[in-house]
Amino acid sequence: MEDAKEFNVMRLLAEQGDAKAQHFLGLSYAKGQDVEQNYKEAVKWWNKAAEQGNAKAQFNLGISYDRGDGVKQNYQTAAKWYRKAAEQGVAQAQFNLGNSYYHGQGVKQNYRKAAKWYRKAAEQGIPQAQFNLGLCYDNDQGVEQNYEEAVKWFRKAAEQGVTQAQCNLGSYYYNGKGVEQNYKKAVKWYRMAAKQGHTQAQYNLGVCYANSQGVEQDYEEAAKWWTKSAEQGYADSFDALKKLIKKGLIKNPF
Repeated sequence: MEDAKEFNVMRLLAEQGDAKAQHFLGLSYAKGQDVEQNYKEAVKWWNKAAEQGNAKAQFNLGISYDRGDGVKQNYQTAAKWYRKAAEQGVAQAQFNLGNSYYHGQGVKQNYRKAAKWYRKAAEQGIPQAQFNLGLCYDNDQGVEQNYEEAVKWFRKAAEQGVTQAQCNLGSYYYNGKGVEQNYKKAVKWYRMAAKQGHTQAQYNLGVCYANSQGVEQDYEEAAKWWTKSAEQGYADSFDALKKLIKKGLIKNPF
């Protein structure tokens, strides 16, 4: 009963032009809370709030146009609303706007602008933005190539659990790229990603065990990780297992 009263108050405030209430009402329709789920109604209320400068509504409106929820999919309009929210400091909007520029979706492709918005989101702690900024530094996209900077951002993302960042960081240590070569640290990061099912990390960890790099040589352990990777379709792991079997170092795991 109290929830119904609160909802009715919010609806009244929304109809009177209160932007926060309009955003809240949009969320209610999007999630189907206290009302039947209706994305068109959600967009209607978010649009009213967004036009008044409500950053959260602007972001949600961007998502709606990006996905085509309640409106016809329109990447240009999505980018427009992401930008408005991003300029007000909404980290996820900054990341999404970075993606728009990176992929040329709704805007002209521009790696420099992508890196700019990734950085803003990364500095607010968005893990995927940290990883993407690392990629920009790694691949000379929008920023001057700088492996030390790539390591810095991959590490931040890796510490937040981004598996590809963990694998990349492992490879940087393995190859001495942007950091002093350190097989033990490579193994540490490969293992983190491998345990989460990352196929390339599983393969790389197997290589470390097979070649006694950062860990004691152990063909059975190498086979264990290559098998996990191979079962997910990673071709290099199949080839590596075949070589071990051919040399008689392990039994056929399949």
